[in-house]
Amino acid sequence: MEKQVTIPEFIDYLSSSSPTPGGGGVAALAGALSAALCSMVGNLTTGKKKYAEYQADIERIIAGSQAASKVMYDLIEKDAQCFEPLSRAYSLPKDNPDRDAILEDALKLAASCPAQIMDEALKIICLFEELAVKGSRLALSDVGVAATMCESTLKSSLLNIMINTKLMKDREYAIKMNDEYIKKANDGITKCQLIYNKVAEEL
Repeated sequence: MEKQVTIPEFIDYLSSSSPTPGGGGVAALAGALSAALCSMVGNLTTGKKKYAEYQADIERIIAGSQAASKVMYDLIEKDAQCFEPLSRAYSLPKDNPDRDAILEDALKLAASCPAQIMDEALKIICLFEELAVKGSRLALSDVGVAATMCESTLKSSLLNIMINTKLMKDREYAIKMNDEYIKKANDGITKCQLIYNKVAEEL
């Protein structure tokens, strides 16, 4: 997939028989959209007299959300790149003496990108947590949507980690990674749901 594509083109790529982009790319895209919504709410808030006391915070949130959106966008392509070695490993002859080691390394690489996507998503949470308090009330629903998209990123990333760790021969590595990211996902999901509920109650 080319780095710069339109939304219809991305959907066409996604719906094809090609394994990439797939769930990992969608997880990163959801994260990018969450961050972009934070930026939008910030831009709708900045400079408004009603929110003048938060101006410095809003400027920081805008900068942080724009940076996060770019990182997530780049991770769409990185996820596809991290999957390629795994795809090649599966095509190796089963009697290849190096196949198991190559496959193990490829599984670890394939799991590393959704782990990075989740770690980046966790950074976005603090942005919409602040916006739920300091952002324009006219864009409050967008804060809730940002939380929902981020929650989707966390859940999706966890699935993409676990489908790879499930097949690893190094069970100690796999279990440690699962434990770490299950906890991170659960903590993040709880925060996303709290913000969503806060927004829904205020609307």
